[in-house]
Amino acid sequence: MSAAALLAHLKTGATHTCHCWAVRRKDGRVLGFTDHDRPFEFDGIRFLPETGLTAKALASTTGLSVNNTEAVGVLSSDAITEADIDAGYYDDATVEIWLVCWDDPAARQMQFAGTIGEISRVAGGFQAELRGLSEALNQTQGRSYLKTCSALLGDASCQVNLNDPAFMVDLVLEHNTDGQSFVFPSLVGFAPDWFKGGQLEIRSGAARGLRAVVSEDVQQDVTRRITLWEPIRAPVQSGDTVRLIAGCDKRPATCRVKFANFINFQGFPDIPGDDWLVAVPRSENTNQGGSRSR
Repeated sequence: MSAAALLAHLKTGATHTCHCWAVRRKDGRVLGFTDHDRPFEFDGIRFLPETGLTAKALASTTGLSVNNTEAVGVLSSDAITEADIDAGYYDDATVEIWLVCWDDPAARQMQFAGTIGEISRVAGGFQAELRGLSEALNQTQGRSYLKTCSALLGDASCQVNLNDPAFMVDLVLEHNTDGQSFVFPSLVGFAPDWFKGGQLEIRSGAARGLRAVVSEDVQQDVTRRITLWEPIRAPVQSGDTVRLIAGCDKRPATCRVKFANFINFQGFPDIPGDDWLVAVPRSENTNQGGSRSR
């Protein structure tokens, strides 16, 4: 890739340039689009024309302010589909936009890199907000001092291995489902509510790569019913493979007993609460100068 070659080409005054978009979805699929009239390829991505995808002018500023733009496209059965948008495959997908010399794709320069934000429907198509890399600077930094753990199960602070069979299981669906309630006849060996607060991830089929949080884990005789807070927004059928990941309620006892991981507990179970901080001496209590019992 040579930005210098592109600059030299632009200085000629007779330019052969176009824009290219690469969209990387959360399920690993990569889509390439261009506003040129023929397809071409670079970085292992094939950029296809006539997809109806265009971008508004890029607004870029200096400093740490957030740079946003928008992409407008046509819903196409062989590219971006309404079903995939509804399923959430494009939520937080990464986007890169290049200015490319179409007769020499090596002469190009990236103009935008970021993620897809809010997606809305317009007549016959869609409009997606593109958020720049500085969007991450809007996230709250620092840590909270709470009795419960502030880590996410399995992250760098927690260090629980979610590939351990004690905390994860892969299953094949034996019954069709509405995408929110799942019945497993052979799910045994796990304590009640083991997966409550955990995640269910679809590993194969039309909904591959989608996941949701478990709201209920109920043992019913010889079957186990897993209910999600929100349904999987794509068809899930019998024969699809799913992965269940254990849940954590972030309490000290759960970390110690369920995960044997109290050494990495990120909460403060003995921190005084608000009622202790505003407590005042009372004449009916024994005030001998010792520590105040919690």
